[in-house]
Amino acid sequence: MGLDVPSVPAPCGAGTSAPPRRPGSIRRTSTIDATWPDGMGGETILDGRARDLVTSPNGTASVVAGARMRVVLDSRRLIAEIATTPERPLLDGLVGQSGMGGHRGRLAEVAAADVSAATPLHLLLDDLPGATLVSGSAFRPWYGMERYLAGKEEVRRRVMTGVCTGYQEGSSALAPDGTLRWEQHRERAVGIDDLDDDSAWHELVDHHEVSMRRARRLDLWVSGPTVQVDAFFQDSSTLPEGGRQSIHEYALTAEADAAGFVLRSVEPTPRVLPYRECPLAVPNTTDLIGRPLGELRPMVLSVLAGVAGCTHLNDMLRSLADAPALASALGALSDR
Repeated sequence: MGLDVPSVPAPCGAGTSAPPRRPGSIRRTSTIDATWPDGMGGETILDGRARDLVTSPNGTASVVAGARMRVVLDSRRLIAEIATTPERPLLDGLVGQSGMGGHRGRLAEVAAADVSAATPLHLLLDDLPGATLVSGSAFRPWYGMERYLAGKEEVRRRVMTGVCTGYQEGSSALAPDGTLRWEQHRERAVGIDDLDDDSAWHELVDHHEVSMRRARRLDLWVSGPTVQVDAFFQDSSTLPEGGRQSIHEYALTAEADAAGFVLRSVEPTPRVLPYRECPLAVPNTTDLIGRPLGELRPMVLSVLAGVAGCTHLNDMLRSLADAPALASALGALSDR
């Protein structure tokens, strides 16, 4: 028997990635592009880019922070190479370790300063497991379903029941034995660079081969006693005929106290999701209200664990923890 899925909140379709930049705001954008020089089953190359851009009250823009990351994962998803700008020599300790399970714990040891300061580099490094997890689905439109699934034998046998809201018991995503049905909804994506403002995003790479991109944007500004956030999240892949398709896409607005950065409201908007049950996680986000933004990275994973959360919405909510650092950067520039 299937789940009773209400019509609200229903995905509203792919949308544009960024509103016009607001005077007196700071915008953090990041992308992680995955490519495979040797095809499916070979090494994964992850190219990460992030930037913090302040728009002054008179509308002029200035970059206040940035980061680059290049990670090579072998076929077992172990880190074979890692290089970053700014350089962090201690990250060499991650070589030979998994880019998935346990990565964030190891990151806290070798990049403690970036973790505590919520730098753009930390966002890229923290996003490595999530970007890697979804990346392989980029091959589906290029290889065709039969060839694609032939390379997913281990995953096809895996019981996924209870992993997330979309995989709860009775979900249309799952066969009776708890394995995946592989019938996923996708939509043509609106290119994140399809905007009139050349400064809306950092410099992007235009891929024409098989590629997956995780893109994030977080706009923050102060309005009286509150901090306002408008954010965007998208996992999208290239298509053989050109353009991109969106696999996961959310928008989100939030409000917090400007003094203590306590979350007062949060409103995610599902845009593109693979299964009709995925949006059932959205109402559960109210459980985060009253929590300090700076504590959300670990807290989201415990409060919205398992069927209470959506893996990709959780990734978006966790990035709200960067808001205090961004507000501080915005305030420091305003005081000059």
